[in-house]
Amino acid sequence: MHSYSVFYESVPEGGFVTTVPALPGCHTQGETLEEAERNVKEAIELYLESLAAEGEPSRRKRRAFRAV
Repeated sequence: MHSYSVFYESVPEGGFVTTVPALPGCHTQGETLEEAERNVKEAIELYLESLAAEGEPSRRKRRAFRAV
């Protein structure tokens, strides 16, 4: 099982945008935090499935830090 850091950001229009720094291009959104969490879990699964289908190795988890 893989574990990745996920950043959640509320957006002015409403809802949340999520990004997965260790998986470039892996991001999604949701109207609520719960929906954003479900969506990002699915996005990570699909990203990893895509890597496997392309014969690419899984990307290792990297620590990510965010300063505000």
